[in-house]
Amino acid sequence: MTDRPTIMAVHAHPDDEVIGTGGIFARYAAEGIRTVLVTCTNGEQGDAPGGIKPGEPGHDESAVRALRLGELRESAAILGIEHVELLGYRDSGMDGWDANQDPGAFRNVPVEQAAARLADLMRHYRPQVVVTYDENGNYGHPDHIQANRIALAAAAATDIPDKLYYTAIPRESSREMFEGLKARGLVDFEPPEDFGTPMDRITTFVDVAAHVQRKVKALEAHGSQSDSVPFLRMPFEFQQMIFATESFVRHFNRVDAAPAQETDLFAGLR
Repeated sequence: MTDRPTIMAVHAHPDDEVIGTGGIFARYAAEGIRTVLVTCTNGEQGDAPGGIKPGEPGHDESAVRALRLGELRESAAILGIEHVELLGYRDSGMDGWDANQDPGAFRNVPVEQAAARLADLMRHYRPQVVVTYDENGNYGHPDHIQANRIALAAAAATDIPDKLYYTAIPRESSREMFEGLKARGLVDFEPPEDFGTPMDRITTFVDVAAHVQRKVKALEAHGSQSDSVPFLRMPFEFQQMIFATESFVRHFNRVDAAPAQETDLFAGLR
């Protein structure tokens, strides 16, 4: 691959690419930057056709896998993602689920083994910017935590990315947002006190307002999982308010020209 500006996001499941990074994928694709999505699992622990939940009678993992990977392809096309790479590991499910015990579940794969495969992709695409979750997987999901581990290990092994970022939800503003939405009867979710990332830790706020409609359509493409996405049931003006900015914590940076506070993940690189 050439040294064309490239961003790679390392995500755990089909649909994870949209919430935290759908806007930047759409924005950077529109700017001519090469966009690469690595999805680590096939999403078998999602809802089956008909809304059947994992563990319920009739939950067919092979059908869920096929459905979710099809939705991923549609979402990627909407966002303009140029390359989608599938590691193909088995979805571990939420922490404490029976699926956690499967030896083939992503959480149980040796980090060095999965990181070696990701490192090969980094060598192929040579991304200047890599995005993944924080050390707690943003909210404790074992597959998100594992994605963080292999992304850090692959970045260290290859020494290729100039910057690596964690996706972030601003704690203070998100609490205010949920309070406002709850008052309007649009959500019944009460975030825990430690939900999100403190504002003073966030290094980068990227304006993706021009791409909110595409982000919403990409979410809609993951229709089998719509029960877990209350934002889809909101009027567009609220979706615009929620999705107009994507936030990140810069975990490491080797670019001298990059400012402490950024509005562009490629700050200092172009």
